[in-house]
Amino acid sequence: MKKIVFIITSALLFVACNNLKDNEFLISGTANGVENGKKVFIEVQTETGSLAKDTAVVTDGKFELKGITDGIDIGFVRIENEEINLPIILEEGNININIVKDSLHKSTLGGTPNNDKFQKFNTESRAISEKVAKFEKDNGPEMQKAQMSNDTVTINKLLKEYKKFQNEMNDYSKKFIKENPDAYLSVLLLENFLMRQYLTPEEIKSYFDGLNKEVKETKSGKKIKTTLDAMTAIVIGKPAPNFSGPTPEGKTISLKETLGKVTIIDFWASWCGPCRAENPSVVALYNEFHPQGLNIIGVSLDKDAKKWKEAIAKDGLVWPHVSNLKFWEDPIAKQYNVQSIPATFILDEKGNIVAKDLRGEELRAKVAALLGVK
Repeated sequence: MKKIVFIITSALLFVACNNLKDNEFLISGTANGVENGKKVFIEVQTETGSLAKDTAVVTDGKFELKGITDGIDIGFVRIENEEINLPIILEEGNININIVKDSLHKSTLGGTPNNDKFQKFNTESRAISEKVAKFEKDNGPEMQKAQMSNDTVTINKLLKEYKKFQNEMNDYSKKFIKENPDAYLSVLLLENFLMRQYLTPEEIKSYFDGLNKEVKETKSGKKIKTTLDAMTAIVIGKPAPNFSGPTPEGKTISLKETLGKVTIIDFWASWCGPCRAENPSVVALYNEFHPQGLNIIGVSLDKDAKKWKEAIAKDGLVWPHVSNLKFWEDPIAKQYNVQSIPATFILDEKGNIVAKDLRGEELRAKVAALLGVK
């Protein structure tokens, strides 16, 4: 009877210690080689930078971090004054991490479904990572020497060999995504492919469609969908998606209202040096061809209305303008998958995209040809 009571009591204690709230995580960590008293942080990346969700102190080589996560997210465990910034997947549950200070690649994590799969990926891809590290160590001096002497033959030879390892890692990552459609890491790997433009939008969509609904609805999943929607909508030969936005005067105008025989959608901002440098050429182009049917609509990624209006006046941009004053979060920029500015889209009289990101004489020649002007 005493033995049974002991077992029941132990079970109750275990439940009490693991009685986490909804979306609450508890990171139980060991930090081998890290001295007592060092601070440990669990951080997430936001639009404004790193945000610490909790802080702890290493005691007898151990630490605990606790907090609430708004859905599944990627976090980083960082130790003060150390070159340690280990990725971890923040999700509800008890997460374990073992940090090996002097051999970070030997650090491990697990305890929750997504962190178990993250560790699986790290373990299975380690052989490739070790080959990359060895190649860099063995060929680093030769590459440096070749770069200093502008020896393109050697540089290209080494890059070609290095690319084999990169392709091997890419192939393993694709295999992991297919075999783990419920893993948050699959979304992160797909997001990386998208950012590097390693796969076509159609290939990305094929992998994305195979993911589970839960991971599709994470922050990274939604970002992929938004980007994919923009990439597949903004294609030369297809109609430019309509949009509307507030003008400097506080009114609302749409792309449809501003269409001419030829229309340029000009993404810019008052704080963008290259944009401002390009503006005199755009003004000259508008002055030359507006009487023949050229229209322009400016879409600004500004966040300060005063500076936006001052730049329009100073640069003499007399065509219609809109801005939601949301910086890179501007919905029109997202709709058009604008990743950098200046960015331009040239439309024909039917509103179809016929070219993008043309500058100078190349832009002038395209506009003239569309207008039938010699």
